[in-house]
Amino acid sequence: MSDELPPLRTKVTTSHWGAFVVHARGDLIIGTSPFQHDPEPNRIPDIIPQAVHHHSRVARPAIRKGWLATRDRLARGDDAHVEVPWDEALDLAASEIDRVRKAHGNEAIFGGSYGWASAGRFHHAPGQLHRFLNTVGGYVGAFGSYSTGCAQAIMPHVFGLPFLKYTYSSQDSWETIAAHTETLVMFGGVNPKNSQVSMGGVTEHETATWFRRFQERQIRCINIGPQRTDAPQGCEWMPVRPASDTALMLALAHVIEDEALTDKAFLERYTVGFDRFRPYLMGETDGTPKTPEWAAPLCGVAPDDIRALARRMVETRTLITVAWSLQRAEHGEQPYWMSSVLAAMLGQIGLPGGGVGYGYGAIGGIGKSMKRLEGMTLDQGRNPVDKVIPVARIADMLLNPGADFDFNGQRSPYPDIRLVYWAGGNPFHHHQDLNRLHEAWKTPETIIVNEPWWTSTAKRADIVFPATTSYEREDVGRTNMDDFLFHMPRIIPPVGEARDDYEIFSGLARRMGAGQAFTEGRDVEAWLRHLYASYADTAARSGIEVPDFDTLRERNWVRLPIKTETPAPSFLSRFRDDPHGHALDTPSGRIEIFSATVDGFDYEDCPGHPVWLPPREWLGTATARAPLHMVSPQPGDKLHSQLESALADVPGARPETVVINPADAEPRGISDGDLVNVHNDRGACHARSKISEAIAPGVVALPTGAWFAGSTDVPDPNGNPNVLTLDLGTSRLGQGCSAHTALVELSKL
Repeated sequence: MSDELPPLRTKVTTSHWGAFVVHARGDLIIGTSPFQHDPEPNRIPDIIPQAVHHHSRVARPAIRKGWLATRDRLARGDDAHVEVPWDEALDLAASEIDRVRKAHGNEAIFGGSYGWASAGRFHHAPGQLHRFLNTVGGYVGAFGSYSTGCAQAIMPHVFGLPFLKYTYSSQDSWETIAAHTETLVMFGGVNPKNSQVSMGGVTEHETATWFRRFQERQIRCINIGPQRTDAPQGCEWMPVRPASDTALMLALAHVIEDEALTDKAFLERYTVGFDRFRPYLMGETDGTPKTPEWAAPLCGVAPDDIRALARRMVETRTLITVAWSLQRAEHGEQPYWMSSVLAAMLGQIGLPGGGVGYGYGAIGGIGKSMKRLEGMTLDQGRNPVDKVIPVARIADMLLNPGADFDFNGQRSPYPDIRLVYWAGGNPFHHHQDLNRLHEAWKTPETIIVNEPWWTSTAKRADIVFPATTSYEREDVGRTNMDDFLFHMPRIIPPVGEARDDYEIFSGLARRMGAGQAFTEGRDVEAWLRHLYASYADTAARSGIEVPDFDTLRERNWVRLPIKTETPAPSFLSRFRDDPHGHALDTPSGRIEIFSATVDGFDYEDCPGHPVWLPPREWLGTATARAPLHMVSPQPGDKLHSQLESALADVPGARPETVVINPADAEPRGISDGDLVNVHNDRGACHARSKISEAIAPGVVALPTGAWFAGSTDVPDPNGNPNVLTLDLGTSRLGQGCSAHTALVELSKL
């Protein structure tokens, strides 16, 4: 027998955190290295060999013992699973889906299945799930995302454009900002850590590079937020209390109006409703002028600093940017709406390098200017079920079937969900108040999950199908925010008995008499060729030549000539040039400072124009039991909770690190590196302290991403902040998640 090692194989693939080289021998991934064209590659791929071959992989189909024996629901999360053959598991799942749809209708099936899944265009788990469910009668879906659900609801009322279309394709590019902006005012910062990732992948990580260029051009960059680290080095830091941004924006607006600096001509021509907003701003309606002196104790910024910033914003070409994090809090609609009002008062909306932008730094693709090419999307079919819930209201739905809920002007009853099918996500990472979700998760009759690893969600499922990772299947990677096109090869065979989601759903569809409708007679390669041919035709009509599928497969990747140095005019610049010919898709055709539509909803928590509404949990309502405001930023070592299985094995990596100011650590007897208990009335988790002056006093930061392993009575040992967060909609209008509305206490262990 030869002891010779299998030959080393290297291939490039892509992911949500970018492209990288994968090194493999035989059936094992043994390492990764940076992609040659990434100027600032991240370290996220380093852990992939350990994660792909981790002992926590789901090896075979598994059925929860209690459910198999008695259809028990209450032991989810505490019960063991028994492995069964694929045919048995598929038969059980198909029979259960069929039973529920026949007994209760497809509106009893929840298939919202929120999650990033993988970067491949075909093997996108939620898309595969939705196509399957639509072929067997439909499902209850979900609107929006945990990242931007609140903004997706409110901002179309203001600018008349779907928020994500505004964000991804209608904002100034980095090149435009570098050429024209003089003052960059960043509410919530612009964090290169977050821009490591982007939906579908970002090949050239360049956010930090652009900020170095901004500094060379002497653009004044001001980070307004509770953490200095939320912006690149060299940016000014204006510390503010979490959830107080609206108060600060109102005070800036008051200075501008009080000192007769408002661009009244712009307001007259391009907006409606300032006459309804101004009396509130100046205190005529409530007796409280929104002066810097009023805002200072709320936000923690001195009145003179507020006045100085307001005057500079008027005097220079100013771009206001707002992080996605600001609308992930109770009343998150208000800072987003108010930022547009503030920008309108400056009169710079539609000018290059001026106005307002959202989500810069939130993901890596925002700020890149590309010629958009559509295609390579699996058709999900039509969903016959018209019931949809806001994505972050899943626990409310499960706990309150039939109860009415408000959302963006509509009132509907929550459906009575009997079966949940999840693929490509981990709600027991990203949802708020995980102990509450744990209780809600006991209500459906059956939960089915496709998952590569034994995540907290998989452990709470009744039927678990082992799914492949993107390194165990063939796909194509592309996105409208990147100019690279990748063939994503199958690098190793499936681990254990894992199958592609497509194969899993094909097996279920055949058992339910919908095999042909789901597959259309195609296997994976036939689908890839079919989708790619359509994409190539679309590209050709746009004057872009892409290689044929076999050539791309051979070459592994190509760079397409779609990056534009001179971006096309945005919809707001066209609107500014011709407000009648390019009217906005709002009722008035203009920017709506006051919205009669929103006002007509009669929501006390989101009236017809921006207002200051203090959340129920913030530093203004702190108590002795919970005196610190916790923010829960994205992790720097992964995307959400992906790859956490192996990262948790790194010595010292868990529990997660909580950042605390020295002024808050000292009276609690906490030293740097101490193990601490972070707790409130909703739950508790362990963390390791990091003492830093780079976080505002009264605030702690505990990143998301650790796999939940606690309970109501037992602190989560890994440090997931969502055992502490508030499961509350942002308002009756947006119903987004309120992750950043949380008060906590820290105690040394």
